Amino acid sequence: MPKEGDVHVVPTDRGWRVDVDGSSRARPTHDKQPDAWGAAREIARKNKSEPLLHGRDGQIRQRSTYGEDPRRTKG
Repeated sequence: MPKEGDVHVVPTDRGWRVDVDGSSRARPTHDKQPDAWGAAREIARKNKSEPLLHGRDGQIRQRSTYGEDPRRTKG
């Protein structure tokens, strides 16, 4: 379950948008998915949150954790 402050990269009809949970700040749309993913990862690092990359079907394709990882597995 995404928590407040998580950063989502979502497709739009104009490119890829970066949304931050709990923020109403408008962010620019990126032409390419890798550019949006890089911007989302940087925001998530600063916020110590999680970036989530959504595919065109809306499903989460990739995620990373910057901050406290809830899993206790080694590796």
